[in-house]
Amino acid sequence: MERLICIVIGYVFGLFQTAFIYGKFHGIDIREHGSGNAGTTNTLRVLGTKAGLIVLAGDIIKCILAIVICGAIFDQSHPNEIYLLKLYAAAGAILGHNFPFYLKFKGGKGIAATAGLILSFHPAFVPMGVIVFFGTFFLTHYVSLGSLLVYAGLMIEMVIAGQMGMFGASKAVLMEMYVITALLTGLAYYKHRENIVRLIKGEERKTYLTKKNKE
Repeated sequence: MERLICIVIGYVFGLFQTAFIYGKFHGIDIREHGSGNAGTTNTLRVLGTKAGLIVLAGDIIKCILAIVICGAIFDQSHPNEIYLLKLYAAAGAILGHNFPFYLKFKGGKGIAATAGLILSFHPAFVPMGVIVFFGTFFLTHYVSLGSLLVYAGLMIEMVIAGQMGMFGASKAVLMEMYVITALLTGLAYYKHRENIVRLIKGEERKTYLTKKNKE
């Protein structure tokens, strides 16, 4: 039951579609422009850097809030499973972001929401996420590549941290955490399948924090 509650709480927060809402305030449906994705990168390309940063912040915060709330609810009653329950909350937020029912399940790709997971799940995860994503982005200007590498890093770090006893969880709980992380990783790679093909072909579009995106 606790798992279901965390997923539902996360999903509700994930339904706050920052890109869609921001676009509507500016008279457009962001899903009808650019790549058609209701996320940070497409917003940045279509509406500019300021808009992209606002959407990024909104999508990060909604996942953090879901994790914090679930943590506050179950921290005392389920101390040995708290990281698992936080992971369920994050998974719910990512699913809500990617598949909002009121937008016919057409949302984003869940990367900004995943950033919220990395930033609030465990302090040890933050350096990896920041270094891998921004290092990749500023070297290549491929947001998709940075996102994919972050998920690969998240999967690896989750297993390493679990095996080192950082979560204080049983083997069964750890295995459940690994499975959830693997499923989220698989979902991210599936949502980026077209990007992966373009990266392989050398046709992926680069993203800049400048007016170059308008060219």
